[in-house]
This record gives sequence, C-alpha cells and structure tokens, in this order.
Amino acid sequence: MSAQPPFQQPARPVVELYETLTGDEDARVCKDIPDAACRVQPANFFVHLVSNTASKIGDELASARLVLAWLMAALGAPAALAGFLVPIRESGSLLPQLFVAAHIRRAAVRKWFWVWGSVGQAVAVMLMAVVALTLTGAAAGWAIIGLLTLFALFRGVNSVASKDVLGKTIAKQRRGTLMGYAAAAAGAVTLAVGVWLTFQASEGAGIGFFVALLMIAGGLWLLAALVFAALKEAPGATEGGGNAVSEGLRSLNLMRTDRPFRHFVITRALLMTTALALPFYVMLAQQEGSGDISGLGILIIATGLAGALSAPFWGRFSDRSSRQVLMLSGAMAGLLGILVFALVTADVDWAATPWAFAGYLFLMGIAHAGIRLGRKTYLVDMATTETRAAYTAVSNTLIGALLLVGGLFGMVAQLAGTAAAILVLSLITLAGVASAWRLEEVQ
Repeated sequence: MSAQPPFQQPARPVVELYETLTGDEDARVCKDIPDAACRVQPANFFVHLVSNTASKIGDELASARLVLAWLMAALGAPAALAGFLVPIRESGSLLPQLFVAAHIRRAAVRKWFWVWGSVGQAVAVMLMAVVALTLTGAAAGWAIIGLLTLFALFRGVNSVASKDVLGKTIAKQRRGTLMGYAAAAAGAVTLAVGVWLTFQASEGAGIGFFVALLMIAGGLWLLAALVFAALKEAPGATEGGGNAVSEGLRSLNLMRTDRPFRHFVITRALLMTTALALPFYVMLAQQEGSGDISGLGILIIATGLAGALSAPFWGRFSDRSSRQVLMLSGAMAGLLGILVFALVTADVDWAATPWAFAGYLFLMGIAHAGIRLGRKTYLVDMATTETRAAYTAVSNTLIGALLLVGGLFGMVAQLAGTAAAILVLSLITLAGVASAWRLEEVQ
C-alpha cells in the first residue's frame, strides 16, 4: 500500500474560519478519516463548500422545472417535450450510477471524476444556450432534451464521486454542516431569481435572459471543477473495480444481504414523495389562482427562502442525528399535505390565495430540504470507505427507476384532482416517517 501523501497543515486563518463555521475547538479531532486527511480537513472543507455551492447555484440557474421549461416554451418547442424535462434530469442522472460506480472504484484518487463530471455539465448547459440562439420549434426542443440527457449522465458521475470523496476527506460530524451551508447558498440564489421574475412579470423574459442564465450556470460549473481540482485526497482502496456491468449487478445483491442498507433504501423511496409532491402544489396554486407569472415568482421566493433559512439548521441537526431529521421533516411534509387537502376540499377562502400557497411551498421547501440533507448525511455516515460508492450507486439507481414510475401520480391528479394526488403522496410520506423511526442511529 502506498504511503500517505505529506499534506501540509492549512494556514492559520483558514483553520480559524473553519473552527468558527463548524464550532470545532480542535480542527484536527477526527474519528473516521486518516490522519493525512484530518490534517488538511479545514482546507478541504472550504474546497468542498465553494465547489458544492457553485454547482448547486448552477443547478438552480439551469433548473429543469423552471428555466428549461420556460425556455422551451419561449422557443416554441412542442409542449409534449417539456414533459420529459424533469424525468430525464432526475432519472437520467440516477439510473446509470450502478454501473458508473464500478469504474470510480478502480481509481485510488477519485476527485477527478467529480472534476470532469462538472466540466461535462458546464459544456452541456452552455450548448443549451447556443441552441437558444440558433434553433426554434421542435428542433430546439429535441436538442435541449439531448443535451439534458448528456448533462444528467455527467451529473450521475458527480453524485457517486462526491459522496465517496466527501467520506474520505471530511469527518462524520462535519458533513451535514458542510452540505447545509452549500444548500443555503443555493436557496438564496433561488430567492433572487424569484424576486427577479416577480418584478419582470409584466414584460416577460426574453431569450437573452435565459441564455445569460445558462452561460452563468456553465461558468459556475467550470469554477466548481477548478476549485475541486485543488482538493487534497489521499489514495484509497480500489477493490470492487471490476467489469462495470457484473460489478453493478453484484452490487444490487446488497438489497438482499445488507438489512440496514435495504431499510434505508425503502425509507428513502417512501420519502421521495416530497419531491414528487412539489409540482402538484404549484399546479394547485395555478388552478386556484390567476395563473400569471408573478404568482409563480412568489412561489419561487417562498422555496428560495425555505432552502436558505432551513438548510444550515438541518445540516447541523443531521450531524447529530440524520435519522431524527428524516422523521421530523417527513412528518412536517406529510401533515402539511393532509392539511392542504382538507382546506382546499372544504373551499376555505383564504386557503386558496397566492400568499397561502406561498406559505405551503415555504413549509414544503423546509421539509424537502430536511429530507434531502438527512438522507444524504445518513447514507454517507452509515457506509464505510469500501461500501460508500456501491451504497450510493445502488440506492440512486433504484430511486431513479421509481421516479419514472412516480409519473403515474399525474394520472391520480387527472382522474381525482390535484389535491387528491397531494393527499396520496402525503400518506406515503408518513409511511416513510414510520420507516425512518425504525432506522438505526449512525451518528
């Protein structure tokens, strides 16, 4: 086994800022990472923070639910193509991970997968901006769908690599805090975009606005790649890096043999209904309100505030007990959905106002942020260096497949109403809370 690289101790100002942000009195106290990684943890913390923040902001600026959907409409692309945006973005990045993970495990140093994945996302998004300037109609729509598929594949590489590298370079009690700060910054940018839309609603947003957003998003991913390249990562184990297909299929066997992991995946599957429910809240707001873009801007502001305000809290809470975070945030989302169904069904006047829906989205945004941070922290902390990549890939692949099936809830909304779809999803979320209650503590 190769010797650990002689990483130098970070400069004192870096260590002091790290201690201020994390509450560490001794930045070198680590429980589950090597001494070499522990020595440079303060510097690596900020490398992760800057790169993750930049990539998350890029995600918001190139949001499939918001920016790409509006862009396709502005370019005159067929409406049917817009329906593929979210499934491709989410499932396209999750489904291939089972087979990508085997390739990643062959490398002793894995940060370069994240770096090149980020570059790939930047190129895909910038090419979308070129499409916006050169194509219209169905040609533009299909080009964006193709580039989004490419984007999603690179995003999947980043997902596996990021959790693996995070587990090697940042100690258990600091991972949730790190992700919380990054998510808060992304929420703040979402807030700014919502404010812009609210004030620009009367004029509408031209193609140039979307092109600028996409180019800025691409630039942020390039910045993230440049910063992440500076991460100090010690070489790790390379076992399990055989043939991608055979290794991927063998990894699926974890669902049968690893009970704690199987229980986590079931819990995550039940709680993913919060992500599926969010578009139905927006649809319900449009149905109950006037449907103009200023109302949508208010909803975006609400979700941006929710992420910016709640993510640091959820992050620190996750470092103490990610299991309890899953329970609390899931209960919040499930009970809110039942309440909204009851209020809308009873035709309560104030319950259908734009500001009421902003309140619902604000609370849902808080709950969804908790579930995302809780399940990410739980997965990283329950895994070992040897199992982390496989755990991430198997869980993401299975969730990606279930997300495609989740499109069936649109039929529930069409047949029984949007509020009924929210109710069904909320009941499933509460089942996820019960499942989370039975999880083992990993912190």
